[in-house]
Amino acid sequence: MDLDRFFAELADWSDQHDESVETHRYGPLPDHEADLRLPPGATPRGLVVVIHGGFWRSRFGRETTRALCADLALRGWASWNVEYRRVGTGGGVPATLDDITAALRHLDELEPVGDVPVVLLGHSAGGQLALWAAGTRPVAAVVPLGGVCDLAEAARLRIGDGAALDFVGGTPEQRPELYDLADPMRRLPSGTPALVVHGTDDDRVPPELSRRYAEAAHKAGDPCQLLELEDVGHFEVIDPRTATWSTIVQGFEAVVETG
Repeated sequence: MDLDRFFAELADWSDQHDESVETHRYGPLPDHEADLRLPPGATPRGLVVVIHGGFWRSRFGRETTRALCADLALRGWASWNVEYRRVGTGGGVPATLDDITAALRHLDELEPVGDVPVVLLGHSAGGQLALWAAGTRPVAAVVPLGGVCDLAEAARLRIGDGAALDFVGGTPEQRPELYDLADPMRRLPSGTPALVVHGTDDDRVPPELSRRYAEAAHKAGDPCQLLELEDVGHFEVIDPRTATWSTIVQGFEAVVETG
């Protein structure tokens, strides 16, 4: 896939559909920003905290998830599109985790949102961060999309040219305490309903990572559904122009409704 072209197309789509956005600062550093979007003229059905991917590296930022946030507003959902420090901008474990915590804490100050269900949704590396955050505060659901749900296995497989090793600062054997802190597999049960989404044709993050997490979550007693999308790759799951995205939204709406 030509990523530059793909994200340029999503940016064009966003320009046509992104009706309102407010950028907030949740901390003192340049990356401590998040974008709040509210649905037009209605009380939000809920709020989706969106955490972008990019293998925790500085090349990609929250602009990659702008389009799906714009689409969520059209569907009646508020969104909180979070930027955070990444490897190359001062991030890694635990700094990136600290940023996610601070961004979530800032939600309590957002009066326009009100008391609505909160969903944590993360793509790729953002899936790891969403699952991690689900164990830190009560939320209605967590939804990793093509997520790095098993950090230790990602390190062993060296996915993303060793992205997990760079993020944590070493192997599971070298930094066991940091993997204990950051790896969703080691933080079960989270107590949060999960919809774990992965495309069967994902060539960036192996679907097996989501399968392993879903199996472990079930064994730990967490309510967890695995949604495998046939013939879907790594990036279709964040493209609001596709039927794939509509399936994902319907899936997490059902999880929120059933509790």
